[in-house]
Amino acid sequence: MAHTSSGIDGTAQDRGTLTLEEQAMWRALGRVVQRLPRQLDDAMMRSTGLTMTEFSVLHVLYEAQDQTLRMSDLATSTGLSISRVSRVALAMEGRGWCERRRDEEDGRSALASLTPAGVTEVQRAKAHYSDIARQHVLDRVPRESLHVLAEALTAIASRP
Repeated sequence: MAHTSSGIDGTAQDRGTLTLEEQAMWRALGRVVQRLPRQLDDAMMRSTGLTMTEFSVLHVLYEAQDQTLRMSDLATSTGLSISRVSRVALAMEGRGWCERRRDEEDGRSALASLTPAGVTEVQRAKAHYSDIARQHVLDRVPRESLHVLAEALTAIASRP
């Protein structure tokens, strides 16, 4: 059985062809995926001296119980690879923002903990982060559409 979708005139069409509405959404998503990460990184770096990745790692640790996580859980929570999280944590450790150590309960796992200096850094950067989120994304989306957009992006991001 062939998969079909609704054409612009309401008729079914082959799944191999995108409707005009689908094409417009796909192109818009492509532009966002291409441009937004760099815009956010540049804005965050200018205002805080942190990359979005560094802020994300700091913020996830900040919100974690005891401000400590296994490196694998930190990777999952940030959407980064374990090797990328390890490199970021090593750099942050050099700045005095986190400490890495072996998990005493599971000698195979490494833990990352936020230091008091890391807490200060994430608190300092949070207001800038919120401003950047509003300026680059939230203020450009009608408030009544935020939940629909959040649901759609969550569905896209959750696909393996």
